[in-house]
Amino acid sequence: MAVPKRKKTPPKRDMRRAQHDKVTPVQVISCENCGEARLPHRACGACGHYNGRKVAPTGDEGGSTS
Repeated sequence: MAVPKRKKTPPKRDMRRAQHDKVTPVQVISCENCGEARLPHRACGACGHYNGRKVAPTGDEGGSTS
């Protein structure tokens, strides 16, 4: 069984662990229909369009009957 010859120093240990905890920035794109910021591969929350089509209802046009 392999055994390390020397103890890893704290900076080397921390550099190794830093890759696991790395945070990637959120990618934000603009909606082609209304220009509002949205996440990629998601329908726009403002207008409900995705890939040039209306796929989700927005708050102003009923989904409820009240």
